[in-house]
Amino acid sequence: MNSALNNDISKVLLSGEEIEKRVKEIAAEITRDYSGESVLMVGILRGAVVFFSELVKRVDLDVRFDFMVVSSYGAGTDSSGELRIIKDLSQPIENMNVVIVEDIIDTGYTLKNLKRMLETRNPKSLKIAALLDKPSRRKVEIEGDYVGFKVPNEFVVGYGLDYNEKYRNLPDICILKPGVYS
Repeated sequence: MNSALNNDISKVLLSGEEIEKRVKEIAAEITRDYSGESVLMVGILRGAVVFFSELVKRVDLDVRFDFMVVSSYGAGTDSSGELRIIKDLSQPIENMNVVIVEDIIDTGYTLKNLKRMLETRNPKSLKIAALLDKPSRRKVEIEGDYVGFKVPNEFVVGYGLDYNEKYRNLPDICILKPGVYS
């Protein structure tokens, strides 16, 4: 772990090795579910970039990439519930198999609104792959189709997840000390 950030971490929740094993399993599930078809993997930047890159290279299909930047958080730790599209898809998705790749399902606001919006574009299928799920914080009904790990109601960082743009490069999922963000 980055020694300069060690003092901000209360503990490692998921090791890089545990994450790598589960990412391989999720990739195998996606490969099985879309056998013989192509799939568009849509990475939600920036938090999902590490998970996205590790996942897509293990999916054994005709995979295409696209990216979106969406936000419902701003600089805080609580979702506003309002979806802002900062960067939209660069291609139409009509009649395509689409997998949204997200870092974490938290309140669910962002993903529910994003999924609703993408469904209006008539994809052949639309599923969600999320590295983490924090069901205790859910405010709306939404579930991931491919979920890496359920996590407790703690502020987690690492493996792409950040607080104030820091900690994304940690190889593990770690719990941030409350004094850092409160």
